[in-house]
Amino acid sequence: MAGTSFAHVLQQVANGSFPASVMFQVLGLNMLDGLTTLLPLAAFLGVLNGLGRMYRESEMHVLASSGMGASGLLRPLSILSLVVAVLVGAVSLWLGPWAARTSDQLVAEANRSVIAAGLDAGRFTELPGKGGIIFVDELSRDGSTLGNTFIATERAGHDNVPHLKIVTGKHGQLYQETDGNGRFLALWDGWQYDIPLGADNWRKMKYERNDASLDSIQSDEDDEDPAHSLTTMQLLRTDNPDTRAEFAWRTIAPAMTLVLLALALPMSRQSPREPRFGRLFLAVLSFYFYYLLLALCRGQIIKGHWHHSAPMWMVSFIVFAYAAWMFRNQYVERKPRKAGA
Repeated sequence: MAGTSFAHVLQQVANGSFPASVMFQVLGLNMLDGLTTLLPLAAFLGVLNGLGRMYRESEMHVLASSGMGASGLLRPLSILSLVVAVLVGAVSLWLGPWAARTSDQLVAEANRSVIAAGLDAGRFTELPGKGGIIFVDELSRDGSTLGNTFIATERAGHDNVPHLKIVTGKHGQLYQETDGNGRFLALWDGWQYDIPLGADNWRKMKYERNDASLDSIQSDEDDEDPAHSLTTMQLLRTDNPDTRAEFAWRTIAPAMTLVLLALALPMSRQSPREPRFGRLFLAVLSFYFYYLLLALCRGQIIKGHWHHSAPMWMVSFIVFAYAAWMFRNQYVERKPRKAGA
């Protein structure tokens, strides 16, 4: 999951969504946000692996012969489940949304700077959105003030002939519109050239100030989820499908932890000769099946088909009841079979 998150961040950097200078900060915040899913999965697999080793090495049989039955595991497992559930609740209700908001703020602050285009002094840099090539010999620490600047862009003219536009300036300044959307670069004391490719009707103009618009930073609109960055109190005050689905997902995370740890108890029982990672494979499949059911319920809430989180709680209750039935069925007394006549 960390590798997937890292690949996604690298893709955003390559698209120009934000600069490489904040890449590792965004990655770390994304990992904090992902703890809502990682913690229940880690606790589930950890308990499964620990108890499974005790079964394989016959330690559970030694405990049973000394008077400690399987029910003796319920108390320590319950304590562990409550501790992890509280931790997951803190992450899902507070830490995760905080990490998402902080990540958005880092990206927004970086995008106010030319550095958002990956600009570096003394190196040719491609502007985001195929906006052209830019070169500066000096750059201020905040990335808003430029030294000698060179910009080259290519566009189609009125005669359908490609035109090469070259702009130079002795110094420049980056600024934004009042609403923070448009990004512009003001250049002073320079020259502008309009060169139609394959023709000789070049145009040359000297200017005192020349303002150029920089193309909007590309962003992954499909991945944007404004409700995810809201605080839990803001979700309660806002009533729409997105906020209802986000609030349901945050509140179901601690319950998911309790259900998974309850499922780990019966699934960990195995014989000494059983393959070591066989139950682990089944556990991962069980987790993703349960996770996908919850995700499907969340999708129905987002689409407005459902207006509450009752189906998500029903799915969790069914899985918990199935885990309890498995645990009881494993240790129920077997009736002795009657010998055939």
